[in-house]
Amino acid sequence: MSVDFSKNATERPEPCNAEVVGSIPDWLQGTLVRNGPGLFSVGETSYDHWCDGMSFLNSFSFKNGKVTHRSRFLRSDTYNSNMAANRIVVSEMGTMAYPDPSKNFIFKAITFLNHTVPDFTDNAASNIIKYGNDYYATSETNYIRKIDPFTLETQDKVDYMKFLPVNLVSSHPHYDREGNVYNVGTSIAEKGKTKYIFFQIPAVTEKEKDKNTPALKKVKVICTVPCHSLLSPSYYHSFGMTENYIIFIEQPFKLDILKMATAYMRGVNWASCMKFFPEENTLIHLIEKKTGKKVEMKYHTGSLVVYHHVNAFEDDGHVVLDVIAYNDTSLYEMFYMSRLKKDISFQSNGYTKPNYRRFVLPIRSDKGIAVGENMVKLRYTTATAVKQKEGKLTCQAEVLCEGFELPRINYDFNGKKHQFVYGNIVEESVLSTQVTFAFHLLCDFFSLSEENCWPSEPVFVPRPNGESEDDGVVLVSVINCIPGQSSFILILDGRNFKEVARAYVNTELHRDIKQTEGPRNARNISSLTFKFGIFTALVPTPAGSFLCGASIFFSCMSGFSPGTIASTHSPITFLLLLLSVDH
Repeated sequence: MSVDFSKNATERPEPCNAEVVGSIPDWLQGTLVRNGPGLFSVGETSYDHWCDGMSFLNSFSFKNGKVTHRSRFLRSDTYNSNMAANRIVVSEMGTMAYPDPSKNFIFKAITFLNHTVPDFTDNAASNIIKYGNDYYATSETNYIRKIDPFTLETQDKVDYMKFLPVNLVSSHPHYDREGNVYNVGTSIAEKGKTKYIFFQIPAVTEKEKDKNTPALKKVKVICTVPCHSLLSPSYYHSFGMTENYIIFIEQPFKLDILKMATAYMRGVNWASCMKFFPEENTLIHLIEKKTGKKVEMKYHTGSLVVYHHVNAFEDDGHVVLDVIAYNDTSLYEMFYMSRLKKDISFQSNGYTKPNYRRFVLPIRSDKGIAVGENMVKLRYTTATAVKQKEGKLTCQAEVLCEGFELPRINYDFNGKKHQFVYGNIVEESVLSTQVTFAFHLLCDFFSLSEENCWPSEPVFVPRPNGESEDDGVVLVSVINCIPGQSSFILILDGRNFKEVARAYVNTELHRDIKQTEGPRNARNISSLTFKFGIFTALVPTPAGSFLCGASIFFSCMSGFSPGTIASTHSPITFLLLLLSVDH
């Protein structure tokens, strides 16, 4: 069977009942919102990268054992302009939009100037986030679009730059237990300096709940960190956070600002202006959340590329940081559709598989420690941090497993020690055919398979007043490639991965490779959740409810050309790995 990635989605804005097989837990009440590209061609033009496709929102509402589905395109300015012209007229990261040949010289000159100092797209096809009382579709540009999470209608356009001097912003914010939101953005050449800005959006107070004031008006800058290279800031997709620290990886995968300014004139896309420097080290910044001060110790490791953080926590004078890492940037190249048509395996294309790595960052003083000594004292890990000189450590990660991506945890344990991680197996192919439940020393091995199906990343929803970290369910949207058969939402028991129920939606679902993350807001909701590497938000619906967001893994920074992927046997397997992250 095949998945046609170039096929445009069809909206279904009115809620439609799904056919439920099995019994959905009574406590599972709320709405899962997913976001990803869904429109890949307009008129005679088409996008060169799949992730450039225009945002398509899907929602799955759970209430009293029933499921309803609806979908809409995000009515961004980009969408409206493209539809009005009946061609792609707004450039994306991997697709440059050139003027209609029939346009006059003045129009072409204006288009050129707009690309020299780019006004980025508001095609927010990467994630769903929550700021204050509001929910937004987001990518990684300075624009986000407010949406109604229940009807999926598009509302206000918000520009970060009206509140902060940031040109690029992560689509993976973090939420604490008080409802505060933390995020990071890049300020390019502002007052002659290029820097990373870490900021907090305070929680909404009781007096502010009924006000229609954008939460960004209360934004607070925690600190700024100068870019290691003035005109080549590091690309990042997410960051880590513990109770007391923010962890930021400044990796040698960089945006060349000068090349981006001339890309349109040179006839190349903006994505081609990103370059990996394998000879350079990776810097890990540790920042105190309360004071905004950087920890004096400098942490270095070898070159790597990280898109998704798993979790981070503090333990006996150390910060433990779990990430999914690659040895190079071949993941971007892998998603060109011309390559996916030929072969999607890691082995034949020479791409490196992702691996789950654990870094340990000692935060105590290194005074009295000899050069060459390992400062990691935790017994449950082989990760090291060796003193090179006063105030500088070289860190070596422990590799927990390979071929694992799109990690999710019970977000109640974000910033805390965790035992369980949910994700996708990408052992043989860039396109996952397996969903994984991993990392407990005593877990058993379970599996079930479904032929000709492609799973999304798993989303863990904790049971209200649950007794353990894995007490809840895992939601997976599944694309069924068999003609005439419906796609479905699969509900698994979080403790043993046994199927609880599935809901057939009687429509085509479009593949997204992304995630989001969100917190639990105990004041408004008794059950909440989410972390899709990339997105999630919690909507205060009736007691015992939740709202999650899901989005596409590569955001605006990558993608692949439209086309069709063929597979003779594409099983979906839900698997518990016998791996340990025992503490």
